[in-house]
Amino acid sequence: MTKSWTFNGEAELQAWAGAIAGVLEPGDVLLLDGDLGAGKTSFTKGLGKALGIDQPIKSPTFTIIHEYPEGKLPLYHMDLYRLEDGGAGDLGLEEYFEGDGVSVVEWPDFLGYSIPEEYVTLHFHKDEHDDNKRTLDIEGVGSRGVQLQKAIEQLK
Repeated sequence: MTKSWTFNGEAELQAWAGAIAGVLEPGDVLLLDGDLGAGKTSFTKGLGKALGIDQPIKSPTFTIIHEYPEGKLPLYHMDLYRLEDGGAGDLGLEEYFEGDGVSVVEWPDFLGYSIPEEYVTLHFHKDEHDDNKRTLDIEGVGSRGVQLQKAIEQLK
């Protein structure tokens, strides 16, 4: 059974994301799955802060990809929500996934054939009774994905 975490607000979620930054390596891919408002961008803000990125991290819904090259590791934040009708294959995402940074992908269902071979998916679940509460579970795919999953599970 996969481990799950519950967070009672944005600050807790961002602190946990910051801890994850310490176990990431170049080429790691985090897929963030969950409904609108589930905390995906908030998670990415915490991750970016821990990576030493000073500029504000915003959802790249309209630009699809935001690049933050100045941190301890470059951060490539992708939001594929607008690609629900396809088109991810035309973006050259493989260059990011195989690059020198960490890729964070919101709405990974729209990756299609562009999905990498190794990744960790974080599933975000909103609490139906408490707007501030989020539960997350994790799933690693491929050897690095499973290794990263185990490292994350050791954090909290």
